[in-house]
Amino acid sequence: MKVLLMRHGKTAGNLQRRDIGRTDEPLCPEGIAHLRATGSDPAVRRVYVSPLRRCRETAAIKFPNAEQIVIPGLREMDFGDFEGRCADEMAQDADYRAWLEGNCMGPCPNGESGEGFIRRVASCFDELARACIERGEEDLIIVAHGGTAMSVLWSFAQEKREYYEWGLGNGCYYQAEIEDLTWCTNPVLKNVTLHEIISKKA
Repeated sequence: MKVLLMRHGKTAGNLQRRDIGRTDEPLCPEGIAHLRATGSDPAVRRVYVSPLRRCRETAAIKFPNAEQIVIPGLREMDFGDFEGRCADEMAQDADYRAWLEGNCMGPCPNGESGEGFIRRVASCFDELARACIERGEEDLIIVAHGGTAMSVLWSFAQEKREYYEWGLGNGCYYQAEIEDLTWCTNPVLKNVTLHEIISKKA
C-alpha cells in the first residue's frame, strides 16, 4: 500500500511562527494561493483528515473530488498554556524553557506531552493502516499536521532520524510504502521521500 502524509497549508499562526495545535484556524490567503499553485489530484477518491479546519480546507483544494474521512486521532498536539504563542513571547516563561530543555517531549501545562502526542498519533496511524489493509485499499492518503507526520515517521520509518529531522513545510508531503502482509507483525514505512509539489492535474 502506498502512503501519502501531507501537512496542511499555511495559516496566519504559521506565518507568525506561533504554536498552533488545537486552535481551529482556517488557511490564510497566502496558504490558499500556494496550495492552488502547486497542483491538485482530482483522481483521488478518499482522504483521511484531521478534524481541524486547516486540514479539511487543504484536502478540498489538493484532492477536490475525494471523500473526507475525519480521524480525530490525527489532530495536532495540544500545546496547553503555550497555545497561540510564539517563542519570543515565552522567552522568560520558566515552564516553556523547561519544556524546550526536555526536547519538547515533556508535558505542556494544561496540554499534552510530546511523548503522549507521539504515542497517540502512532496508535491512530497503526489502526488506520490495519483497517485500510484489511479493506484491500491501495492508497492511504492523510492530510493532517507537521507534528502528525513527524510522529508517524519517527515511529515507523525504516530510516531512523531524530524526531524534528522529519519536519516538512506547509503543503508539502511525504510518500512511503507499506508491505501489507507484514505490517501487523513488523510495522515499517519503506522508501520514504519528501515532496513539495503535487502533480499538476487540475
